[in-house]
Amino acid sequence: MIKCDEKMVLSKWDELRESIAKKGKLLIAFSGGVDSSLLAKIAHDVLGECALAVILDTETMPRSELEYALDLAKTLGLNCITVKYTMLCDAQFVENPATRCYICKKESARKLKDVALARGISVDCIADGLNLSDYEDYRPGIKACNEEGIWHPFVEAKITKDDIRAQARRMGLPFWNKPSSACLSSRIPYGERITKDNLGMVEEAEDFLRGLGFCQLRVRAHGKAARIELVGRDMQKAIMVRDEIAGKLKEIGFKYVTLDLEGFRSGSMNEVLWTSKE
Repeated sequence: MIKCDEKMVLSKWDELRESIAKKGKLLIAFSGGVDSSLLAKIAHDVLGECALAVILDTETMPRSELEYALDLAKTLGLNCITVKYTMLCDAQFVENPATRCYICKKESARKLKDVALARGISVDCIADGLNLSDYEDYRPGIKACNEEGIWHPFVEAKITKDDIRAQARRMGLPFWNKPSSACLSSRIPYGERITKDNLGMVEEAEDFLRGLGFCQLRVRAHGKAARIELVGRDMQKAIMVRDEIAGKLKEIGFKYVTLDLEGFRSGSMNEVLWTSKE
């Protein structure tokens, strides 16, 4: 017998599928992350080839994430395309204000609309993987997406990040426990210019740390200083190989290498915003 709370959870997913089916055609902003991957998979199950997953490939997307997304799309049998463009030509974005995410999402929405129009998909049938848990952090990009009419099916169905991981696991999908990711520009403090060089340094440093076996991590680039965020269980391991880590990151171009004792936390660069308001 299915318990009452289980029925409520299942009804969310039934509601989601029904909403997707009503669209007829759907374009999904697909990054290979847990949220967009589950949405793309469900949309494909419901709409078949009428569900189009679109990877937006810019300098801020790690190459490892791009490769993962492409491989996953093939594994899941998604109808998927990649749209390549640059954000480093946008002067506002490069200056890296606190509204950087808003600027980026505005441009990405325009790119998605161009694809939709070219493919005969209505611009009100463009969806992303935003969920209720995303509202817990400072995300100016949400405002940009709302202004551009991007549909948030998970939000509409009152689905959280935990719900998404649980559902992906129930469906036997390989990405259910994939660590959260974010664009490389989120590693650069607000006010510091975003360049090809500092994005590249961050990406190379994070790839190196993953090669050592660290999973959930961030390398925040404060000028030439690298601030490494790891989950608590990995800190002792990092200290044991600190010489190797420091040596490699200095080889990459950092002058100072630090381990953040507060550990990994998504959106840590936003902490300065709250501090400045106190």
